[in-house]
Order: sequence, then structure tokens, then C-alpha cells
Amino acid sequence: MDVTPFSRTLRRAAGLAGGAAALLLPALAWASEAEPLLDGRLMGPLWVVPFVGMLLSIAVMPLAAPSLWHHHFGKIAAGWALAFLVPFAVTFGPALAVYEVLHVALLEYIPFIVLLTALFTVAGGVRLKGALVGTPVANTAGLALGTALASVMGTTGAAMLLIRPLLRANAHRRYKVHTVVFFIFLVANIGGSLTPLGDPPLFLGFLKGVGFFWPAEHLLKPMLLVSGMLLAAYLVMDLVLYARDEPPPARTDGVAEPIGIEGGVNLLLLGAVVGAVLLSGVWHPGVALPVFGVAVPLESLVSQGLLIAITAASLRLTSARSRALNGFSWGPMVEVAKLFAAIFLTIIPAIAILKAGTDGALGAVIAAVNHDGQPVPAAYFWAAGILSSFLDNAPTYLIFFNTAGGDAAHLMGELAVTLTAISAGAVFMGANTYIGNAPNFMVKAIAEERGVAMPSFFGYMLWSCALLVPSFAVVTLVFFI
Repeated sequence: MDVTPFSRTLRRAAGLAGGAAALLLPALAWASEAEPLLDGRLMGPLWVVPFVGMLLSIAVMPLAAPSLWHHHFGKIAAGWALAFLVPFAVTFGPALAVYEVLHVALLEYIPFIVLLTALFTVAGGVRLKGALVGTPVANTAGLALGTALASVMGTTGAAMLLIRPLLRANAHRRYKVHTVVFFIFLVANIGGSLTPLGDPPLFLGFLKGVGFFWPAEHLLKPMLLVSGMLLAAYLVMDLVLYARDEPPPARTDGVAEPIGIEGGVNLLLLGAVVGAVLLSGVWHPGVALPVFGVAVPLESLVSQGLLIAITAASLRLTSARSRALNGFSWGPMVEVAKLFAAIFLTIIPAIAILKAGTDGALGAVIAAVNHDGQPVPAAYFWAAGILSSFLDNAPTYLIFFNTAGGDAAHLMGELAVTLTAISAGAVFMGANTYIGNAPNFMVKAIAEERGVAMPSFFGYMLWSCALLVPSFAVVTLVFFI
């Protein structure tokens, strides 16, 4: 298998990082003396402009200037990152700028990319063989299966495992965009709401003391309601579109490949990925590696080391032929790595402003979720959900978790409905946009690589507004009013 483009990208990134470190060495030494503090109360709404610009670039440029975007999206993303970093360093000093970059890189972005690469590589090594045909019933059953698997192996794991077989089964069909959109809704988001393994916000809740089975107990009914409505809508839509499609081409060789799995060792490796992630959450030796003021926990380093080893094992144990037949390539992973590097950087001020609570520029949002000192579950559901649609849903979950008191025992007891609303909003509404949850953009990139004309950023939001928002309104009325 040719891994040269990916390796070249990694070498280039390492070179840039080394050059940046050399240029910023004095600031790094300064930053290592003490942990700087970014006070979100000092940041106005203008600091969010680079993040908004990044989102608009993702939304508009593939339509307005497709060739420019395709060849230079990494440079455009880097430009928006610099549009934040340079003014930030000038205003708050190089020490704080370096600290924030290292903090987001070492504790958030690198672990995110390592996990995503592991899941992308391992799941990309599993190939379902046989004459898979995307009929309405088969597609609906596949979406239901993926929805169930998402809480077991995570939304990213389930999405990366099933998206290629789904695309292959529907390759002969003219109308298939809707199938990928519903796949993002269900498998990449809503299905991951029942365990801490399913989605990062629930894993953070688990680390804060929320019981492992608490989400399954309290989010099962909302998840079943939303999933049921979406699966029913999909089945009706697919039946109509299937009737307009040409019938699948008949085989000319008269030989039908039996249904089976190739690269089954990767299923074991997927289990190993889940174990490596759980390890970082349940093992806390209290040891950290200080890197210029940023304390990197030992459990995080061990978990990332295991994930890298699992990725290498998958590449070693899976034949190049099997990956080629599966349509595996590094293109989607490289695209996500570049774009999310800029997103993780430009999102820094937005998260800081939210953490400032009612004293920050978005204080009205925080204040609106309580009334007379009491939490309003419906407001928590929509506030956590809308922000999770555009920001990282994990820190957004934590912000509202703390806004509601931050005591896991109290939230699981007397305020169980509020915690359910926060959890459901953060997980469900990650489906509202391509950037709401990590696998959304991955699925889009893989589908486009297979020739599926996916909706634009705003086009996808039309789908979510038409299908998801009404279902979320029903959930609000049934569970949170």
C-alpha cells in the first residue's frame, strides 16, 4: 500500500513544528515557568471572527472556488489560524499564545488525530465481501445496525466500519446522497448516546463521576424516539427514490461472491482501540510529563502509544489488495487533519468566552438556561445542542455540566432530567452540521472520494433543519417540558 502522501504530510508537519519551536524558543522558556491563564472575560466577540471565517470557508469555498479550495484548503486553514494567533500573541503576549497552542495540541488535537487515525485505519481494513445490494429494506437495516453499534464502538468506529460497505452496496444507484446524510445523522451521532464509549461528551461525564450505565438508562427512550422517526422517514424516502432508480446490473460471469468478512483481525483491533481509550479514562497514576507548562498525563501518553501501535499492526496485518478493494486511501484523513488543526486553534477564544459564564461575551446564553436559580431542561437541551453543532461538543458539555452545578451525584439524582437534556443536546445535535462531530466530516470526505455529490455546508444544514430539528422539537415536548 502506498502511504507516501500521508508520510510526506507528517514529515512536512513535523518540519513546520520544529521551525516554529525554534523561532519561539524564548517564549517557550517563559511559558514553562508558570501556567498562564486565559481569561475569557477579557475577550470580545471579535475574537471569534477567525473561527467563523474558517467555518464560512468550509461552507462557501467548495462551491464558489472549488479548484482553489481543493488545491489549497490547507493553506487557507493555516491563514485563518494565523489570523487568530498573531493578534492573540500581540495582545496577550507570546507566553500565553505558546501555552494555548501547546495545550490544545498536546491535550486535544494530537489525541484526537491519533484516535481518529487508528479508527480510520483499522475500520478501513475490514471489507465486507459479497453481492451487497442497497435496497430500501437493506439500507434501513444497515442504518439501524450502525446506530446500535455506535454506542459500543463509538460513533467514529461504527461510521468508519460501515460507510464503505454502505457506499459499495449503493454504488449502482442514482439517488444515494440521502443515505449518506441519514448515516451521518444516525450512525455518526445519535447512535452514540447510550454509553461513555459512544461519544466524547459522555466519556467526559463518566470521568466526572456519571455512572457508566446512566446514559443508557436515561437516554434510551429519547434515542429510540429520534432514531425511530428518522429510520421511518428514511425508509419512506428511499422507497420513493428506489422506484425511480435503474435496477442493479445483473452479473455477466454468473458467479456470485459469497457474503463474508475480509481482514477480520481488524475487528479484534477495534476492540483494542476501545480498550486503549477506556484505559485513559479509568487509569490515573497521577504522573504527568511537563511540556513547557502543559502537563501531559501519563495515561494519555500510554493510550496514544497503544493506538499508534494498533494502527501500525493494522497496516501490517491487512493486505494491500484488501485495502485497495475496500477503496481505502489517506485522502480523507489528511483533509480532516489539516482542517481540524485550524478549527481546534480558532475555537480557543470561543471556548474561553463560554467558560467565563455570565461574565463573558456569551453570558446571555449561559444565563438563559436557568430561571429563578433553577435549571430549565429544555433550555439546556437546545443551548448545549446548538453550541455543540458548531463548537467541540465535549467542552460544551462540560460547560453546561458545570453551569448546572457540576456535582455528578446531584445531577444524576434530583437534576437527572437536566443532565439528560445536556447529554442529549451535546450528542444528538452534533448531527446538525458537518463539523458538529468528528466522523461527520470523515464520512463526507469518504463519500465524495467515492463520487457521491454531498451537499455543501449550508446544503447539509437544510437537511438537518428539515429532518432533525422537528424530531428534536418532539423530544423536547415529550421529555424536557
